[in-house]
Amino acid sequence: MGVDPISLGVLKPPGDYGADIVIGEAQPLGNAVNFGGPLIGIFACRDEMSLIRQMPGRIIGLTTTLDGSRRGYCMALQTREQHIRREKATSNVCTNEALCAVSSAVYLALLGPEGLRELGKTITCKANYAMRLLSRINGIKTPVFKSAHFKEFTINFDNTRLNVSEAHRKLLNKGIHGGKNLSKEFPELGETALYCVTEMHSKKEIDRLAETLKAIIEGGKNRV
Repeated sequence: MGVDPISLGVLKPPGDYGADIVIGEAQPLGNAVNFGGPLIGIFACRDEMSLIRQMPGRIIGLTTTLDGSRRGYCMALQTREQHIRREKATSNVCTNEALCAVSSAVYLALLGPEGLRELGKTITCKANYAMRLLSRINGIKTPVFKSAHFKEFTINFDNTRLNVSEAHRKLLNKGIHGGKNLSKEFPELGETALYCVTEMHSKKEIDRLAETLKAIIEGGKNRV
């Protein structure tokens, strides 16, 4: 199962619906965009040794000091292939990734369970608010898929006088990023773009996106 870790503040954990292995990316947990790296892979599995011993990377266990007065952590399992196979190993943990992992740990510790839940609710509300506003623009279809949405949603431009690239360029001229163009990767979706709204976007910014996109659509190709 692949997950967005932030979404788990409002969704059931994958283990509750039968997932044996869960993967994801921890970049949204308090780390900067970094424009390509370093990033942190999340890899989790059921508490079964047959699965744990096949996991890449390092397994850190929780223990205590000798007198039992303080909590401590130690390396419990590590894939030996990192030492034996070296450059041919299927897994590797570098210093930069460890630093990002510390940042994520601090971020989660500050949020706590209630904070993570509140964050998930905020993102869900803002993304759905954006979809409602954009769906009122003539020619725009959003979301493309009839499903629950978290952060990201699709917008189709087939019934407008603009394609995704033109709409994106005109939005950039107004200082707004127009999402990711999906038309080449998923041609079956037509002129469709992927937009994303998170807790970082204010109501004012979402309103400005809708107003600007409406003006672009109504203005046509050459008048905006």
